[in-house]
Amino acid sequence: MKILITGSKGFIAKNLIAELQNRGYNELLFCHRGTTRQELEKYIEECGFLIHLAGVNRPAHEKEYDTGNTGFTGEVIQILEEKHKKVPVAFSSTILNTRHRHYGKSKREAERLLQEYAKRAGAPLFIFRLPNVFGKWCRPNYNSFIATFCYNIAHGLDITVNDPDAKVTLAYIDDVVNGFLSCIGKESNAGEAVQEIPETYETTVGEVAKRIFAFREGRGTLEIPGIGDPLGKKLYSTYLSYLEPGDFCYRLKGNQDQRGSFTEFLHLKNMGQISVNVTKPGIVKGNHWHHTKVEKFLVVSGTGLIRFRHMATGQTAECLVSGKRLEVVDIPAGYTHSIANMGEEDLVTIMWANEVFDPQRPDTYYEEV
Repeated sequence: MKILITGSKGFIAKNLIAELQNRGYNELLFCHRGTTRQELEKYIEECGFLIHLAGVNRPAHEKEYDTGNTGFTGEVIQILEEKHKKVPVAFSSTILNTRHRHYGKSKREAERLLQEYAKRAGAPLFIFRLPNVFGKWCRPNYNSFIATFCYNIAHGLDITVNDPDAKVTLAYIDDVVNGFLSCIGKESNAGEAVQEIPETYETTVGEVAKRIFAFREGRGTLEIPGIGDPLGKKLYSTYLSYLEPGDFCYRLKGNQDQRGSFTEFLHLKNMGQISVNVTKPGIVKGNHWHHTKVEKFLVVSGTGLIRFRHMATGQTAECLVSGKRLEVVDIPAGYTHSIANMGEEDLVTIMWANEVFDPQRPDTYYEEV
C-alpha cells in the first residue's frame, strides 16, 4: 500500500517518514510546497492511505490560514472525489482555538470538510487535535517554544519567558507518530474520528525552561537532572538533539598521579556516582573500607586482583578479574579492599558507588588488606 504524506518536509512528517521506513513502509509519496497540482492528483490516485499534515501556522498574513489550511484541505478532497477515491485519512488538527483564533478556526473548518467527505465516501477518518508537540528536528524560533528554548540554551543564547506560570499541554513527537501509525489498517466512523495521543503532559513554561537550563549545567555538575519521569526523559533527548556536533564532546576533570588516574563520570540522583579508575602496571590501589558505602567494580581492560579482608572477623577473599571476561564484583561495607594491576598494561575499571563522594563525610578509612 502506498501512503501519501502531505507537508512532507515539516517537523512531524520528518519523524513520521523515518519511522514508517523503520517499519518497512517503503512505498511513500511526498507532497510539499513544491508539489504541483498534477503531481498531487497522481499521488492521490495511487495512494491507499493519506496522512494530511500540511498546514500554515506562522503566515505573513492571516488570510493565509484559510488558503493553507482550509483551502488546501478542500483541494485535496476535491481531487479525492474527482478520482472516486475512498481513502482513509489521518489529519493533524489542533487543540488551539481561543488564543490562536484564526489558526484554530481554519483547522476546525478543515476538520468539517474532511468529516463531510468521510461521510459521503464512507472512508475512515482520524483527526488528531494536537497540543504543543516537541522533539528532535523541530525548527527553533518558529512554532515550538521548546525547540527555541533548547536551541538557544544549547548555544548559550538568551530566552524570553513572558509568563513562567503559563500552563501548557505537551506531546512528544514519538507519541504523536505512534498515534498516526496506529491508524493504518484501522477502521473508524464519524463518531470515532477524533483520536487521542497516547501520552500528553501538563506543565508550565517556567518549569520547562528550568529543566532545560539544568540539562546544560549538568555537564559541570556531572548530573543529569530531572529525567526520572517520562517528560524529563523526553525533554533531555530533545535538548541534546540541538547541540552542534562540535559540542558533543566535553572534558572531565580527573585526578592523576604516578599510580594512574581516577575520574568521576556521572552523578546519579539518589543512585550514587559512576567513575573510571586507571591503575598502572604493578600498582595497588584502595586499601580502605567503608561503614555504609558500597561499590561495584567492572574491569573493562587489563588484568587485576581484588582482595578483601573482613574488618570484624578477619575473613579474606580475592577475585581475579580481566577485561577479557567481564564480571561485576560487589564491594560490601565492612571489608577493607584493594585492586592490583597484575598485567603489563593499564588496568581500567568502571566503578559505581551508591553515594556521591562527600569530602566532609567520606566514609572511607585507610586499612591495608
